[in-house]
Amino acid sequence: MLWSWLAGLGAGMAFLHFVQKLLFPYFWDDFYFLMKVVRNWIQVGLCRRRGALRTVLDTFLSQAQRQPRKPFIIYEGDVYTYQDVDKRSSRVARVFLNHSSLRKGDTVALLMSNEPDFVHVWFGLAKLGCVVAFLNSSVRSNSLLNCICTCGPKALVVGADLLGTIEEILPDLPKDISVWGMKDSVPQGIISLKEKLSTSSDEPVPHSYRVVSSLKSTCHYIFTSGTTGLPKAAVVSQLQALQGSAGLWAFGCTADDIVYITLPLYHSSGALMGIGGCVKLGATCVLKKKFSASQFWSDCKKYNVTVFQYIGELCRYLCKQPKREGEKDHQVRLAVGNGMRSDVWRQFLDRFGNIKMCELYGATEGNIYFMNHTGKIGSVGRTNFFYRLFFNFELIKYDFQKDEPMRNEQNWCSCVKKGEPGLLISPVNAKHPFFGYAGSYKHTKNKLLFDVFKKGDVYFNTGDLMVQDQNFLYFWDRIGDTFRWKGENVSTTEVAIVIGMLDFIQETNVYGVAVSGYEGKAGMASIILKPNKSLDSKKVYEQVVASLPAYACPRFLRIQEKMEMTGTFKLQKYQLVEDGFNPLKISDPLYFMDNLEKSYVPLTKEICDQIMSGEIKL
Repeated sequence: MLWSWLAGLGAGMAFLHFVQKLLFPYFWDDFYFLMKVVRNWIQVGLCRRRGALRTVLDTFLSQAQRQPRKPFIIYEGDVYTYQDVDKRSSRVARVFLNHSSLRKGDTVALLMSNEPDFVHVWFGLAKLGCVVAFLNSSVRSNSLLNCICTCGPKALVVGADLLGTIEEILPDLPKDISVWGMKDSVPQGIISLKEKLSTSSDEPVPHSYRVVSSLKSTCHYIFTSGTTGLPKAAVVSQLQALQGSAGLWAFGCTADDIVYITLPLYHSSGALMGIGGCVKLGATCVLKKKFSASQFWSDCKKYNVTVFQYIGELCRYLCKQPKREGEKDHQVRLAVGNGMRSDVWRQFLDRFGNIKMCELYGATEGNIYFMNHTGKIGSVGRTNFFYRLFFNFELIKYDFQKDEPMRNEQNWCSCVKKGEPGLLISPVNAKHPFFGYAGSYKHTKNKLLFDVFKKGDVYFNTGDLMVQDQNFLYFWDRIGDTFRWKGENVSTTEVAIVIGMLDFIQETNVYGVAVSGYEGKAGMASIILKPNKSLDSKKVYEQVVASLPAYACPRFLRIQEKMEMTGTFKLQKYQLVEDGFNPLKISDPLYFMDNLEKSYVPLTKEICDQIMSGEIKL
């Protein structure tokens, strides 16, 4: 009797397992992942109730006390332990405590490349309770000046290799900003931070300086292109920093992992998820000054890397490298990032071995995140009933002609059907706040949608179009005045302002166009010339190269006599994007950015064919 009962139980369990695999193949993956999310939220909630709010810095100090001699950062062969970083950052804090008027809550802007001192200065200022603004080291001239003024810093810390960049705008900086350089010999008007560090104490700073009263308090400003205008300072709260630091852990990384960070630390991926993620785990990171496709795998082998961070472009660059022997001879088991195209994903796995690709989705200032913990190729994340309890969102219909969400006769938005692209939006509420941007409220307001489904509701507009297929989400495209190129967001308004400064330009409309074989979209500028003026293509080249990061420089120009406007008097981009840059389809004069000629040259059919075939690299 017992044996027959056990046999029946076994048969029933096997049948249920078969049904689960057939109908719910990702059930256990989802279950374990969601349990991690719940566990993390419970831990944060318990700390709140006890009144002991724990920040990323607090976690770092605990790690430094628990494992002082463990390597935290490996940089160009040099090893910096948790204790080393703790002491060096305390020196930074002591310098500012003794030689400046900085106080808790003040903002300090940081303009540095990837290097250990980036982390030392960041943590040192955090020990004083300062808000640290990460400036994009690729930005220059007026854009850089705008970024600095937007976040309203009391001080600016500049890396040794970027002092020349700041010298250009030094006379235009507000007089109440003290500028500190990470070099012994610095230009006039700049204070040498490196010199003062040599004599500074590494005595710990009292806890009272850094204690926070709320996880919603600001700890960083991280600059993002947004959808309009110049770069904006996204407000990053202590809570968002904690959530970012949990990313590597949520994907299964452990304290034994060695994480390779080649992404810039001024981005949230490199700083919050990369450095912050290693802090949460107590892991080691190998920090690279700048990504190098030719050195990537040799670095991974040299330092026994087990996890690396990526953007889609990074993996495509690796796939474009000449093939070598032993490409699967490494210890990398996980890759965490975003923007991986399906074809590149497959090619990458085929070539470099069984690496679990952990694709995710999220914006620095956003209140919605997705994580593809299953490894489903092409997907940015999972979604089902249980997920929506934690990450609520909607995909709504979008009018591409009017460049705005569709509304019905009652002025409400409506959701798309499964399989259709829709604008991703997320409700803004106490559980999922949107902290917005520093400066004028209009920047924050422009990222919000009001009265979407009912009177009074508010949603965060991601500016991204997504497609939901079954219980997976896929990135479809970006909307508005921002597109992505070379792994960076390009603000079309900023580019248009730079080109519009030329005295022969009357109007400029900037947009992104798809190029076969490339991630994102290449920049293209449609231009109307002033009456009786001609195009000086060399001057346009010199202007964009001098004023814009390399990734933001338009690769193509189109000269038009007039521009189409929308019903709300916005420049029409839809048809321009559809037209692309094919000279056989476009009667307007077209030009291509030629870095050898240092000018824009006429875009002929031959040049176009060479671009499409990959003979000419963009």
